[in-house]
Amino acid sequence: MQTRKIGKTGIEVGPLMLGGNVFGWTADAATSYDILDAFVDTGFNFIDTADVYSNWVPGHQGGESETIIGQWLARSRKRSQVVLATKVGMDMGNGNKGLSRNYILRAVEDSLRRLQTDYIDLYFSHIDDTSTPLQETLEAYQQLIQQGKVRIIGASNYKGDRIRQAAAIAKNQKLPAYQVLQNQYNLYDRKEFETDLQPVALELKLCTTPHFALASGFLTGKYKSIADTQGKARGSRVAHYFDERGTRILNVLREICRETGVRPAAIALAWLLEQPTVLAPVVSATSVEQLETIVMIAHTRLGHADLARLYKASNHLLEKSVVHT
Repeated sequence: MQTRKIGKTGIEVGPLMLGGNVFGWTADAATSYDILDAFVDTGFNFIDTADVYSNWVPGHQGGESETIIGQWLARSRKRSQVVLATKVGMDMGNGNKGLSRNYILRAVEDSLRRLQTDYIDLYFSHIDDTSTPLQETLEAYQQLIQQGKVRIIGASNYKGDRIRQAAAIAKNQKLPAYQVLQNQYNLYDRKEFETDLQPVALELKLCTTPHFALASGFLTGKYKSIADTQGKARGSRVAHYFDERGTRILNVLREICRETGVRPAAIALAWLLEQPTVLAPVVSATSVEQLETIVMIAHTRLGHADLARLYKASNHLLEKSVVHT
């Protein structure tokens, strides 16, 4: 399996980032351990979580995913084999949110304790906090990097102009700069990323780890029609994809699947990995069986013709004819 480096850091990661949002939510602790073991034992190493996962579940407070990953790290002793990312900034309740210096310095200690580690490889600002000066946030990260608690930083759910501003401040004030961006991007959800964030990432030579890489399961082929989404846990997130363009994308995915024997999820992820700046798509699995399908990406390569078909089918309003290869 070919690994990729995060910018100029020398940190090498596999072509997939395992999303930890399901751990402690739709995957219990035992299942989560099995998924994590299988992921690393297959040769992958990039794991993603956040302090806020999964406080949207009744009775949860946030930190459930980090706690499970920490328990797995302690029992498996595989910390040296993984590149671990977590995030700060989302609303944890009781006023605990944002990217102020004081809050980041408190929140990182909670994450380190739950993860049972003394450092975080990649620490994301989970969402832009316009009430806190960008310089203050970067100064907090500088302190954590100097202390050895964080290696590099990233930004999630930011707009392109804010990334440019943060980069300028980092350069002028000699502060750490964001090196990885994480926003929604997949075969269907292309327009916002490609028109706003991708140009900035190219300009600043940043890596991206797209989330919702499989459009909440829409691109896996699991849902054949909008009727299949009814009563499903993520059904409401998937239903809106069943428009003319979404149907066109599914049809092409199925065609390539029939021709190659590769499942739609692996095809969709392989397309994403061919796009400029993409380092590793974020994918989640609630069982080892699901994971086995997803990791087929390590053996999937799409030819120019298939990439062109997918690009055309997914093109928003068919307004472009460029094919990225």
